[in-house]
Amino acid sequence: MEIKRNLFLSLTILTIFNSLFLNCKKESIPAIKPPLVIKDTSIVNRFIYNGLQEYYLWTALVPNLAQSKYTNADSMNVFLNGYSDPQKIFKELLYKPTTVDKWSFLVSDSLTITNWIQGISETMGYDFMLERIGATNNLFGFVRYVYKGSPAEKAGMKRGDLFMKVNDTQITVANYETLLFSTISYKLSFASVTTTSTGYAIATNGKSVNMTAITMQENPILLDTVLNVNNLKVGYLVYNGFNADYNIQLNDVFKKFKDAAIDRLVLDLRYNGGGSVQTAKYLASMIYGTATSNVFFKSQYNQSWQTYITSTEGAGALSENFTDKIAKTSKTPETPINTINLTSLYVITSRHTASASELLINGLKPYIQVFSVGTKTVGKYVASITITDRYVNGNRNNKFAMQPIIVKMANANGVSDFIDGLAPDFFIEEDIVDLLPFGDLNETLLKPVLNKIQGLPLAAITLKSEKMGLKKVYDSQSDRPFSQNMYINPPRRTTTN
Repeated sequence: MEIKRNLFLSLTILTIFNSLFLNCKKESIPAIKPPLVIKDTSIVNRFIYNGLQEYYLWTALVPNLAQSKYTNADSMNVFLNGYSDPQKIFKELLYKPTTVDKWSFLVSDSLTITNWIQGISETMGYDFMLERIGATNNLFGFVRYVYKGSPAEKAGMKRGDLFMKVNDTQITVANYETLLFSTISYKLSFASVTTTSTGYAIATNGKSVNMTAITMQENPILLDTVLNVNNLKVGYLVYNGFNADYNIQLNDVFKKFKDAAIDRLVLDLRYNGGGSVQTAKYLASMIYGTATSNVFFKSQYNQSWQTYITSTEGAGALSENFTDKIAKTSKTPETPINTINLTSLYVITSRHTASASELLINGLKPYIQVFSVGTKTVGKYVASITITDRYVNGNRNNKFAMQPIIVKMANANGVSDFIDGLAPDFFIEEDIVDLLPFGDLNETLLKPVLNKIQGLPLAAITLKSEKMGLKKVYDSQSDRPFSQNMYINPPRRTTTN
């Protein structure tokens, strides 16, 4: 009996042990999971990343653009898939976008950039600012210039016109966007400055025009003329943008100046926010000369691009020299530069003078005396390039395009990084409520230049606008989507991405 009982207990313990062991073993076996599948990122996100990594000037300073950061395609996709908004990933891959790179941008249709470069837009054709009247919320506008051939010009608008109402409604801080930008047709009511016992006031004058916007190309050559000043022939050019489509016309202007045997040149860049670097080189050569061995500017790209350019073309490819000809295009033949070989230049600048304008001024300074009047310029010494997906991934179906900063420029003496702008030799602002026509010898910014040319004192001018307590609310120059940009077209290479 004792043997049977012990055998029974042994078998019971063994059964319990086996049961526990088997159950434990069963529970310790992990469930088999299918492999994790990482979804390929969108075409647009891939385009943005590859394009910036390839070309962007500050690639080395953006950790997420480091090639070593992502060990394989999956890790790259995980990062890129974290963004559903292309604009957000583009912005987050820029280097200090609010303080350093304030100019790179992305668009959903490359045609937007094409039109920008060519100066094409839907517009009434007048450049203006809106100012608050005293402590009220009422605004008035003043016209700085009118495009040639525009609806505004055909309606009789001119520089210096003031306006206060749109469709008979007073313009205010609250409604100006709706009144001016929500329709392509409107009635604009003009105003005048009147003298009061305490200073000046602005009131409507009963005059108005009706206009409808059209799609047009702005001609950047607003005025070219020869002024006779104290027996001196002074060439005067109001130039509002470095648009390559007008290179030949610009060259023709300098033929006029050359044939007139001008003694001095005044270049008015107060509303010139930049444009083509190539055009800036042409204009510099028209002013200074065609000494093709002299450096106009030097370039610095990211390390990868810098190495590629120097290894394939030599270190000389990082410099752009003055030139004796305008290159052949699909529309125009190769054309000799008309140069006036000046030893001095007088420039009018403002807070809107940027990029290619600053490149021109800075590039000429090692060779000729440049005297400037106006206000400090913007401070942009870098240039961009248009990148579409066919250059990055070979994809022609993606319409997105970007305009990232890819190159920093310095003059022949190495001067660059003028982040605070180029300071004028004589500081003066426009009298915004008393704007005289361009070329008027008493015009606020032109008069001190002509005084300098004649050796007269550069006396300060009392401005009406300073006595009116005005405050800027809107500026059509600054509000242009792609203002203050200059672009360059370096050689392409086949990307390895």
